Amino acid sequence: MLAPKKAKFRKWQSGRKNVASLQKPETRGVTVAFGSFGLKAMTQSRVTSNQLEAARRALSRAGGKSAKVWTRVFPDRPFTQKAAEVGMGSGKGDVAGYVVEVRPGRVIFEIDGAPEEMAREALRKAGTKLPLKVRVVARE
Repeated sequence: MLAPKKAKFRKWQSGRKNVASLQKPETRGVTVAFGSFGLKAMTQSRVTSNQLEAARRALSRAGGKSAKVWTRVFPDRPFTQKAAEVGMGSGKGDVAGYVVEVRPGRVIFEIDGAPEEMAREALRKAGTKLPLKVRVVARE
């Protein structure tokens, strides 16, 4: 799974649940830059490294041998979880994994080197592994 090699801080604060700021469209990484087709987020969500890896595997398998795949996001935000059946209090839990906050408009994956029909189907399959609504977009 994807995780940062080293981090300045081991645990992050959880962040606000201000839905308005999370629903704002993304301004960076909104166009297909490397491949000919991309998978664009339509809603916001936190995507874990396991979900990204599952989507990447589905995409590379369905894309065929000649397809080149790019992952445009990286999970660098740690999330914590307390152990099972542990009482409240006594500090923050241990780091359980890493997530990336994806806002609407962000291109998550790109693919090139596969026929259009195959590329669209591969991106659709990868999108089913992610916890957000996605759309397949072509290079402009």
